[in-house]
Amino acid sequence: MSTVGQLMTKDVSTILEDASIHEAANLMQKQRIGSLLVQKGQDFSGIITETDIVRGVAEQRDMTQLTVQALMSSPIITVNRTLSPQYARDLMADRHIRHLAVTEDDKIVGVISVRDLLAYFKTVAKNLE
Repeated sequence: MSTVGQLMTKDVSTILEDASIHEAANLMQKQRIGSLLVQKGQDFSGIITETDIVRGVAEQRDMTQLTVQALMSSPIITVNRTLSPQYARDLMADRHIRHLAVTEDDKIVGVISVRDLLAYFKTVAKNLE
């Protein structure tokens, strides 16, 4: 049985909380990812996602003046790396989110997205055919 740790992205992309939304969007586009963990010093203070940015635009907020801190989600919802993909899927569904930080010994070691889970469950389903 697979675990969240086997499916997660280990290279966590980050941005400082005082960075502009424009910088965040450019970084996500360049890296072809949907979220960035937000750093405050050596700690993570939140997560900013494509959805957060779209909602900010939909609310007609002045994106040129906003920092990542203004739109980020906090606290970060986490899942332990030893838990099942099913658990991560259910947690995302319950919280209405698409990204989870993955932890080991209370330290963030990766990120898992709904896309990661979709690919996993597609493979599982294909193997059952």
